[in-house]
Amino acid sequence: MSKSFERYQKRKLISSYFSVILSIALVLFLLGVLGLLVINTKKLANHFKEQVAITVFLKDNAKEVEINQLQKSLAMTEYTKTATFVSKEVAAEEHSKEIGENFLDFLGYNPLQNSIDVHLKADYVANDSIKKIADELSQKEYVADISYDQPLITLLNENVKRMSFWILIASGVFTLIAVLLINSSIRLSVFSKRFIIKTMQMVGATKRFIRRPFIWNSIKLGMIGALVALVAMAGVLYYADTKMPQLQLLSDPLALASLFIGIFVIGIIITWISTYIATQRYLNLRTDDLY
Repeated sequence: MSKSFERYQKRKLISSYFSVILSIALVLFLLGVLGLLVINTKKLANHFKEQVAITVFLKDNAKEVEINQLQKSLAMTEYTKTATFVSKEVAAEEHSKEIGENFLDFLGYNPLQNSIDVHLKADYVANDSIKKIADELSQKEYVADISYDQPLITLLNENVKRMSFWILIASGVFTLIAVLLINSSIRLSVFSKRFIIKTMQMVGATKRFIRRPFIWNSIKLGMIGALVALVAMAGVLYYADTKMPQLQLLSDPLALASLFIGIFVIGIIITWISTYIATQRYLNLRTDDLY
């Protein structure tokens, strides 16, 4: 009978520990994913900004040497990420694919112009910066026109600012939620041992002596939960980097290491503080109040 009761108590204890570890791991994992998003917000924003292109249309009488010189000079400027020459023939083929028929058969000639697609670095994707670049390029005699989507650039910059703001708000709110959830799990774990705490206190054990094993046990659970969360985060990060290598999610190992260490430390600190507060509460309660 006693062995059966001991096995029941052991299963109950393991189940309690497992639920605490699982809740800590889940909360820290979600907090870590949000941290990854915060770290990579600028990269994501830069990636989308650098998809915007300025198209420099060239006159038909532009010489090949002038075109090559312009392309090379654009490629070497501080604001250019890539500068790609697109001939009128290639542009006609791409346009025909988009509309699903060869428009040259109807017109009998190619009305398109040779052009250079300039993708800017993210820091220069703003209407005022692009206007200065466009004004400078338009002064060249062999440049016919310069085209870029001004409303799209305005909308993109506004959305990036809005996204950054709400991500910071979400980070603060979710951090608070994480603390409350982990604290709740720890308090439930300590609640089940409140009679043991009071019994130890009644036989003369000091508060510090009583708290020590509870705190140490919770720290170990927090460490295990944090390790589980970090493994899951690493899996998500590896999968995202495999699917979207252009974002270079692993290009800043120092920031990633700081985040992983931060999540691990947060798991320890929250469990330590929560256990201290929970045990202190039951140490200060009268015996009648335990019921």
